[in-house]
Amino acid sequence: MDFSLYKILIVDDIPTNVWLLKSMLEQSGLQVCTAGNSEEALARLKTEPIDLILLDVLMPGVNGFELAEQLKSDLDFREIPIIFLTALNEPGDVVKGFHTGGNDFISKPFNKEELFVRIRHQLTLLETKRTIQRQTVELQKAIAGRDALYSVIAHDLRLPMSSLKITFNVLLLKMEEYQIGEQDIMEMLQTANETTEQLFSLLDNLLKWIRSQIGKLEAVHQSIYLGELAEGVVEIFSMVASTKRIKINFQSSPVEDTEVCVDIDMIKTAIRNLLSNAIKFSYNGSEIDVVVESKGAEVFFRVTDHGCGIKEEDQHKLLDAAIHYTTFGTEHESGSGLGLLLVNEFMKLNNGRLFFKSKEGEGSTFSFALAKKEG
Repeated sequence: MDFSLYKILIVDDIPTNVWLLKSMLEQSGLQVCTAGNSEEALARLKTEPIDLILLDVLMPGVNGFELAEQLKSDLDFREIPIIFLTALNEPGDVVKGFHTGGNDFISKPFNKEELFVRIRHQLTLLETKRTIQRQTVELQKAIAGRDALYSVIAHDLRLPMSSLKITFNVLLLKMEEYQIGEQDIMEMLQTANETTEQLFSLLDNLLKWIRSQIGKLEAVHQSIYLGELAEGVVEIFSMVASTKRIKINFQSSPVEDTEVCVDIDMIKTAIRNLLSNAIKFSYNGSEIDVVVESKGAEVFFRVTDHGCGIKEEDQHKLLDAAIHYTTFGTEHESGSGLGLLLVNEFMKLNNGRLFFKSKEGEGSTFSFALAKKEG
């Protein structure tokens, strides 16, 4: 440790003690300043940066214990370590020293080597704390910059991707195969439409995930019928599923029994993500069952596929934000791993819960439950 980087304040009303300590510490390279009482010590602290205080207790006026209490209650000085260096050596004095904010306690007469070991220890702790604080500030800046960059990218890409998605949807609705004349052109158009749907979904998830992680995503609760909302999303995703010749079966309790009070956009995104995953992991030509069921005080939404399922040892990874676990679909579709994490986050914001069961080779059922609207 380079002692020359640190300044120690000696506070003692006996000049001989001050001179002896000052000489010893300066020989070791430490910067030293002195004060003969608590008032002088406070004046020093307000004008000079101090790293450590060697503090006597028995002084006229404000004694060392009282000064320590003042310093530990002041935001400007509370982080400065204090070593009591005093003739007091009763157990009660030692305990009081620590209670008043002291970091260490040495009784006079002291051993020179012991004093330096304790000073070195306190300065090491101080430097470690300062390093952690600097790194924390740097990390916070880096995270803030990263989140801002992600937000800009997601926002700037979302609008053109949305326009492109709408364009392909309209083209597919208005153009019949015989109008194009070439089967491979129609297939390319369908592939382009499916790709833009996937990219738009990825960007939408990314934007929402960033907002949730930086605490800017808040739920705006409104009354809706979950059965009605789910049916609309299923109708849209039936076109996406048709590219793998997958049929989506929809069933719901009476619509009036599925009323919930939630953030509509969040729940719609949750349904979209669960349906998208079901399609991704379903085999070509299979079926997906979507059920909205009113049961007790809750309304349940379930998506069941009969696809490849999830290995038991991988299931715990699905909702672990630190992993962002993802696998390829039955036709090598890729994913970001954000979908389920986002659904789980949305359930928390809407007082709901997400749960699932899966068996490798047989398929999966992903469900969420929301409280019914009261009254």
